Amino acid sequence: MAKAVIGRCPVCGERLEVTCLHCPACDTTIEGRFGLGRFYLLTEEQLAFAETFIRCEGKINKVEEELSISYPTVRSRLSEVIRALGYEVREENAPSSEQRHLALEQLAQGQITLDETLRLLRGKP
Repeated sequence: MAKAVIGRCPVCGERLEVTCLHCPACDTTIEGRFGLGRFYLLTEEQLAFAETFIRCEGKINKVEEELSISYPTVRSRLSEVIRALGYEVREENAPSSEQRHLALEQLAQGQITLDETLRLLRGKP
């Protein structure tokens, strides 16, 4: 049985590249520099969580039940996976870019105060 491919160097922690692909059926070998994809950046624990999350169809309550963990723990682990994949995690109450733009526009037009703008940018109603 083949061993799982790792995505990070065990010595320095940097991203690994695949340099050789081999077909055992026809004995063809292809050499070059190939990326592994984002999921190889995840630790074993993060990958196991991602698989559970997908199996549970993204339903946090099902993940809570299957892993016997709390809602905040599920959210925390999900955020960790999202960051590990190279994406930004937006806080739940954080305003969208459209809401931020509107708040700054209202400030520029003198419709709201600086304090109101800061409150809106922090995601507080």
